[in-house]
Amino acid sequence: MMKKFFSSIASITLVALVGMMVAGLAQAATDSVSATVTVMYSAVSLNQETFPYGSMSSNVASSTLTLWSGAGIIATNNGSTSQFDIYGASTANYTLAADNTGNNYIHKFCEDTTNLCTTPPTNYTALTTSPATLDASVANTETVAFQLQITTPATPTVFTQQSAAVTIQASAI
Repeated sequence: MMKKFFSSIASITLVALVGMMVAGLAQAATDSVSATVTVMYSAVSLNQETFPYGSMSSNVASSTLTLWSGAGIIATNNGSTSQFDIYGASTANYTLAADNTGNNYIHKFCEDTTNLCTTPPTNYTALTTSPATLDASVANTETVAFQLQITTPATPTVFTQQSAAVTIQASAI
């Protein structure tokens, strides 16, 4: 009986040792990483949201230089440091284009904070319906001034008032 007892203890010990070895081999190595996140947000405001260029003849250019004592339109960053982009749009009856043939009109912008915008079209860039960079990096509370110039269609077939939208888009960087 004693021999059987030691034999059982030996078997139990052997099973326990094999179990510990397997458990030791099966343990996974772990490590951790600490990550931080900064929530960014974009917000832009304009000091002029609507304004009239006034009544214009066909094939004539006008700019915002004569409005607001030449100060232009001021875009203020009310969010995280952002890139400001600018783009235009077609009106109800006129197509925004690089030329003003037919019912096409031209809309241009000039970033007036660092560029001299007093002699359009010098330093003015044609707007398209795709975003173009107005300013690549605008910190919170900083402003960017810009001027606009519009050229009416040379040979329009529509003679009603049109609204030419210009969008300023802020994207946090």
